[in-house]
Amino acid sequence: MSDHQFDTSQVHAGFDPGANADSVTPVIYSNAAFWLENSQRGHDVANGDTPGFLYSRVSNPTVSFLEKRVAELDGAKEAVAVASGMAAITYALLNAAEGGGRIIAPYDVYGGTFDSLRTLLPQFGVHTDFVEDINDFEHIESLIGDPEDKGDTDVKAIFAESVSNPTTVITDVEALAELAHRHGIPLIIDNTLPTPYLYRPLEHGADIVVYSTTKALSGHGNAIGGVVTSGDSFDWSNGRYPQFTNPEFILGEAAGRKPRSFVEAAGPLAFIRRLRLKYLRLTGAVLGPFEAYLQLIGLETLSERVSKETASAGKVAAYLAGQPHVTAVNYSGLPGSKQADLVAKHYPLGIGSVLSFELEGGAEQTAAFINSVKLFSYLANIGDARSLIVDPVNTTHREFTEEARRINGVDATTIRLSIGLENPDDIIADLQQAFEKVYG
Repeated sequence: MSDHQFDTSQVHAGFDPGANADSVTPVIYSNAAFWLENSQRGHDVANGDTPGFLYSRVSNPTVSFLEKRVAELDGAKEAVAVASGMAAITYALLNAAEGGGRIIAPYDVYGGTFDSLRTLLPQFGVHTDFVEDINDFEHIESLIGDPEDKGDTDVKAIFAESVSNPTTVITDVEALAELAHRHGIPLIIDNTLPTPYLYRPLEHGADIVVYSTTKALSGHGNAIGGVVTSGDSFDWSNGRYPQFTNPEFILGEAAGRKPRSFVEAAGPLAFIRRLRLKYLRLTGAVLGPFEAYLQLIGLETLSERVSKETASAGKVAAYLAGQPHVTAVNYSGLPGSKQADLVAKHYPLGIGSVLSFELEGGAEQTAAFINSVKLFSYLANIGDARSLIVDPVNTTHREFTEEARRINGVDATTIRLSIGLENPDDIIADLQQAFEKVYG
């Protein structure tokens, strides 16, 4: 990890022009497989004894540039890039809970995440205890069911979003990490909304961080991707995660060695190394080099984009809070919000560009408002250079059950905005003309 400031690392980290034909922009290596020179070097690369690339399903130079850059920006030891944010979340949760067990997570998450936790992961023996308030530590403690702090629980991970989508609830990562670690449980945080520029969960106790790089990390809505980053402080050999301590054939006999586990081979990086070799290699949610290239280019302007979008989001939220036909604004970055102290402590640069609000009326008014905006694009993404608008119950959070909608306050009158790079006065003017058109 370099000593450079964030803005410098987002441009330079992870790529050496001198080792890539003197190109100053990341090179696109569109190889399926790589030249291994001779049988001995091929054997050494396959066994991990010599640095190199074997096959792009496992690793690719362009993708590696992205992994190294995101790891640097996130304060992580290593990263694995995958084909989407949902692949990152699914791989991280299954890698932690493989073989069965429970995950604790809030209702207040992205709709696809909620659907995966509720309907997909149970097919693999992994069940989720959903909580209404991720910061209700007493309730979470009771769900863990380990009163003597002996790690005697079937909870395999706690999962949360640092800033929730779309209601922007802030997770107290430090307090949640302390609770989790007391019971020998890792904390996995989805940090997609704030990005590492606004918040770095690993520095506050999280063990694993996931991102949809589709969103603000790349920032232009032109490539799907995800990434998992890892710290090196969690003890995967604490007796509750046999997948990391059992001998693994590809690490031992297949390499001509005695049997070894991922903990023996990688120590505290067992989680991220296993995720690459077991989940990415064997299930194949691979990020292509072209997508990695687009995301690398997007990363070069991360801090500039997020700074402007966050400042504009604050202005838009303040404007909405003063509108007579808005019944609620969900943006924890507003002065006087219920989580103002937590925001002041952990988010001095702001909480990001996403916010939501509740309209007066019902589904008819929501549809009319969305159809009346001119500058906003109606599409299911966030973190784009363009300002975006959706009705979550019909798009990004349509997987929510009625109970989840009730608990989160996401209903037919909820509108989510992702504020882009346009002038905030133009954004507000567009919203104003929509209000006038709908309500007169």
